[in-house]
Amino acid sequence: MTPAPPAALFAGLVDDAAVFPPGQAPLPRALAEHHEHRAAWYAAMVGPLLVPASGVGELVPLAGGTPVGVVVVARPGTPAADVSAALDATHGTALDVRGVEIGWQADWRSLPFADRPLVLEIPRGADRDRALADVRDGQQEGHAVQAKLRTGATPTWEWPDEHELARHITDVVQLGISTKLTGGLHHVVRGDHDGGPQHGLLDVLVAVDAAITDALAPDTDRLAEILAERDPAVLAAAVRTWDADRTDRVRRTLTAYGCCGVTDPITELAELDLVAGAA
Repeated sequence: MTPAPPAALFAGLVDDAAVFPPGQAPLPRALAEHHEHRAAWYAAMVGPLLVPASGVGELVPLAGGTPVGVVVVARPGTPAADVSAALDATHGTALDVRGVEIGWQADWRSLPFADRPLVLEIPRGADRDRALADVRDGQQEGHAVQAKLRTGATPTWEWPDEHELARHITDVVQLGISTKLTGGLHHVVRGDHDGGPQHGLLDVLVAVDAAITDALAPDTDRLAEILAERDPAVLAAAVRTWDADRTDRVRRTLTAYGCCGVTDPITELAELDLVAGAA
């Protein structure tokens, strides 16, 4: 049997974004399925349940007394008061808030919840570089903050191609910061799905490794080639060679990503013999 990469490569990698598009599962179903994920053979690969700030009030009574790890998510432009109200609603409940995801804003340090782990969605355009540098400064100041890039298309967000994603990976590695990704990473290999292109999880992991390896002479064109790779055998062979140290440095950069169907990438990883499937 061919070797598999260290289990740590996929540990807690896939955040449960079931209630977000395109899945948009109702909260009762999403919570029930999340509990099933936490009891399944792949539980170690699943991160917290991502919950929109607007849905916390509904989730609290659904959770009852059963503990559940959650991250409160607010799209860019959501008023800070709405996020604070959602966090206040979790006090004394079974919801274990692991962090908050919001759009980057210059005054994030003054937000009433800035003492929590924060994930800041990086904008496109003129503020992009400033936002990434600000995340670096925040980490150096001791804040538990990281950057987030949306890798899937929305009605207001054009799909970032391999060159844009390669630039993001290059920049976070050069800045020495960690990042999360969200949207569009439903499969482990780059392909065309649901009428459009989607990035692949393995492509991203291999590209992050390449960016770290070549940090002294970054080559975004080379990363773009990796992100465009559609042969699962090539990508699987690459990660099989990683040892614990190499795995650790990749996961320090890419901490997690949100997926509305967590079993999709996990099943595909099992089919490639990269993780141990159900007995």
